[in-house]
Amino acid sequence: MSRFRSGTVSLVGRPNTGKSSLLNRLLGQKLAIVSPREQTTRHLLTGVLHAPGAQIVFVDSPGFQTRHRNLLNRSLNRRAVDAARDADVVAFVVEALRFGAPDRAALGRVPADRPTVAVVNMVDKVRPAARLLPFLERLSREREFAALVPVSAATGRNVGELVRVLTGLLPEGEPLFPEDQLTDRDERFFAAELLREKLFRHLGEELPYSCEVVIESFREEEKVRRIEATLWVERDAHKPIVLGKSGERLKRIASEARKDMERLFGGRVFLTCWIKVRSGWSENARLLRELGYT
Repeated sequence: MSRFRSGTVSLVGRPNTGKSSLLNRLLGQKLAIVSPREQTTRHLLTGVLHAPGAQIVFVDSPGFQTRHRNLLNRSLNRRAVDAARDADVVAFVVEALRFGAPDRAALGRVPADRPTVAVVNMVDKVRPAARLLPFLERLSREREFAALVPVSAATGRNVGELVRVLTGLLPEGEPLFPEDQLTDRDERFFAAELLREKLFRHLGEELPYSCEVVIESFREEEKVRRIEATLWVERDAHKPIVLGKSGERLKRIASEARKDMERLFGGRVFLTCWIKVRSGWSENARLLRELGYT
């Protein structure tokens, strides 16, 4: 008779391989924010999958990258390495048909003693499908993987097989979380994350990396959550960009974030946003500690 299995699986890899989208697909709902830009994921995010005979605690980590080298990014890279080191199993996520120097650098930071599954994402984009086989063969020579599993976070293809493979690698043990718990993060955290996602989606190429969201107040009343948030930017010149003409961009960012919050929290949200210049916040060790990055 098989015993219950439980443990942690860290999702790691270079930026933009779809780790956060995969987490959302595995859990069956949007928990992690996503955007096409690097560094969308800044915090470790735990998502708990309650499967038959097993509980898998997924940890979505920042993508290891070298493009931005400030103190914030050095902290995020350390966090990704720590997530891989502390997990029972590592799910190393790569983009189908793409494995280059950034992927190899990220894989090199996965401890050799961690069981590692190569998760080849975005296979729905491979045409013809036969092109995938030589890529899987080349990838298998990069490391002694416990398994190689092609999946599509976008369509859900083969995600059930990935769950089966990961479950088989977990140790036997009791559940780590109650059966009704999805994550270890609170609503205040998700309010900030959803706002930051909209900043990444609506702003230009570089500006999102200079932005941060701080929740100043989160009050839950009988039928509404009242949230006050400050959007940090690093320069005075950034404020009008975030505001947009007549404040329309900020209104759109706040409106989209509010709607997502209402869907996630299951109730009405009243959201107020301000913009504040906080020069050098991404290089300030004290502020980064307060924000939970170090």
